[in-house]
Amino acid sequence: MLHGAMRHDATMTTGAASRFGAGVRVRPLGLADLDDVLAVERESFADPWTTAMFEAELRGNPFSRFLGAVHPGGGAHHGLLGYVCYWMVFEEVRLMNVAVRPAHRRRGLAGHLVRRALRDGRASGATRALLEVRAGNHAAGALYRSLGFEPYSRRRAYYTKPDEDAILMRWTEHARGERREGAEPCRRPARAPRPRVDVPRGQ
Repeated sequence: MLHGAMRHDATMTTGAASRFGAGVRVRPLGLADLDDVLAVERESFADPWTTAMFEAELRGNPFSRFLGAVHPGGGAHHGLLGYVCYWMVFEEVRLMNVAVRPAHRRRGLAGHLVRRALRDGRASGATRALLEVRAGNHAAGALYRSLGFEPYSRRRAYYTKPDEDAILMRWTEHARGERREGAEPCRRPARAPRPRVDVPRGQ
C-alpha cells in the first residue's frame, strides 16, 4: 500500500538529467508498475523477489513505499530505470531494496533514489534510517557512508547465496552527510521484509 504522504513526481535536476537522460522523473510506483519492477528486479539479482512478494508489499503492507526513476517513451533506455522500496515506520525509514537496470548503473541513480527516500521520509517525520549490507560489499558500504550512514553492528551468517555476515548501518537527522552520489544498486532480504540492502553481484 502506498501512502498519500508521498509527494508529486519530480523531474531530475540539470546535473542528474545529464547522467540519467533528459526527462527522467522520480515518482511513486504502484501495482500498475509491477511488471516493470519485476523486470528490473530479475535483471539485477540472482535470487529475485517473487511476484507474490512484490504484490504483498504494494497491496498489503501499510508501511511500504516505492519510488521509481522513469524515462518516458519506449525502448531499452526508456521506461522504469530503477526503483527503491522502503518502509516508513513512524519516525524511521527502513531501506528494503534498491535496483537499477544494468545499462543505467554507475551513474549515481541508486544514490539519487536513496536520497529521495530519505528526503520523503524526513518530510513524513522520520529522524533515522536503517539498512543492512553484505560485509564484503565494499562498494555498497562506501555508497551508504557517502549518504551519511554509519555502521553500528554485525549479524553473523545473515546472508545466503553465498553465506555472509551483514553489516547494520544507520542514518540519523544529526548525521546527514549526503555528500555525493555513489556506486550502484543495493540489496535487501531474499524473502523476509527486513532492512537489508546490498549491491547485486557482477557490479
